[in-house]
Amino acid sequence: MALGARLEVRQGQGLVITPQLQQAIKLLQLSGVELDAFVEAELERNPLLAREDRDSDVEVVALDPGAEATFAADRIPESGAEARLDISHEAEASPGERATGDMAAGEDAGGAIDWSRTSGGGFESDGDLAQRLSGAATLRDHLFAQLSVSGLDGARLAAAGVLIDSVDEGGYLRCDLVETAERLGCDAPFLESILGVLQGFEPTGIFARDVAECLRLQLIERDRFDPAMAALVDNLDLLARRDMAALRRVCGVDDEDLREMIAEIRGLTPRPGAAFGGEPTAPVTPDVIIREGPGGLWNVELNSDTLPRLLVDRRYFARVSAGARTEAEKVFVSDCFSQANWLLKCLDQRARTILKVASEIVRQQDGFLAYGVSHLRPLNLRTVAEAIGMHESTVSRVTSNKFVSTPRGVFELKFFFTASISSTGDGEAHSAESVRHRIRQLIDAERPGDNVHSDDRIVEILKGSGVDIARRTVAKYRESMRIPSSTDRRRMLATAG
Repeated sequence: MALGARLEVRQGQGLVITPQLQQAIKLLQLSGVELDAFVEAELERNPLLAREDRDSDVEVVALDPGAEATFAADRIPESGAEARLDISHEAEASPGERATGDMAAGEDAGGAIDWSRTSGGGFESDGDLAQRLSGAATLRDHLFAQLSVSGLDGARLAAAGVLIDSVDEGGYLRCDLVETAERLGCDAPFLESILGVLQGFEPTGIFARDVAECLRLQLIERDRFDPAMAALVDNLDLLARRDMAALRRVCGVDDEDLREMIAEIRGLTPRPGAAFGGEPTAPVTPDVIIREGPGGLWNVELNSDTLPRLLVDRRYFARVSAGARTEAEKVFVSDCFSQANWLLKCLDQRARTILKVASEIVRQQDGFLAYGVSHLRPLNLRTVAEAIGMHESTVSRVTSNKFVSTPRGVFELKFFFTASISSTGDGEAHSAESVRHRIRQLIDAERPGDNVHSDDRIVEILKGSGVDIARRTVAKYRESMRIPSSTDRRRMLATAG
């Protein structure tokens, strides 16, 4: 059979992501700082775009992505009853919306949009992606990567994220545990137990609260923290003054041993986080603000200061269009106008989507706002996506690099997503943190004799109370709380008895 080349025409259907749709997706996941940089680049590139000037009398078409909308959620009672959401949209329509008619309240941010008149630009190039992937990992990224495999979940995972955000570029913890515990609605021993886990992360010495604790952690890791070395670490001020006589006296060692101990101290790293790349730390500006309103309601607003206010100058467009002579000039002006309008629509859509997702998170996690971190509910992206009628990937993009200001502090939106444990029946899923608390209660109630529970026995007890959990999960939770095995606990109880 002879082989030969020929032409064929085939008709088919396929999904094509246009450059404009790529731009809309990119805008949705940008942080406030990245959005400002993107808008500045568009202002420089597109002569028809300008920042809104309230004193200007220029005839414009503008979409205001900073328009505020207020949502109120009934506070749940402490018993954990189902939260109810009373939504009222109080936003004033933006100028562009007034020109074309009011948008129905609660319109899905992912609705159909006519982009047939728009053309390229604004999406992430392969070079941008390569540059982002090749960037040096920051200390924060390194710590969160370890947190994801630490076994912490529920309220402990959320609180650990807050502590990671409090670590400076040198690796030191720059927050007061008592104040942080009060803000999160938990007790200081709870945070201390989490800090004990985090101080086991790499690099050794991370999460120390001072130089002495940083050196102490590194010496413990090297198995060199004996009483003499502990005395030396506790008296670093004497070492700084080079008071060797006083050091020999407090450490109880001779000159040779003291020299060796000082040499070991000098071999440690006083700033364990300095080895990681990173940009200068900038203050976090929240994208969403949650305030407590009258009657126990929660008001959810966009922070309009973080969102650009742009306009399209129609008069300038008309003047430039009239002066265009060649076909290339006419196409350029038309493309700039359509791209400017598309960008304003994307910004407005982005703001509405963020507000919609944030309001649903408030509905789901009202217990945290009212009573603290121990009342975080099990929550995942799918639950929020189904509740607001959006795709799960959209919710994921919205919650990336977005921050919310609450009466308990500023948190990333992903902070509110916690793991859950299934119920054995048709009941509501259990929070992983509540299950962890029940495991600790069972173990704390153990007494000498045959009362020590094995992991299998704990599984049976929990399943009897409606918690569907595997033995390896019980073991993981027990180890994350630094609780010994049943054999070790039985031996410890026998010794204590």
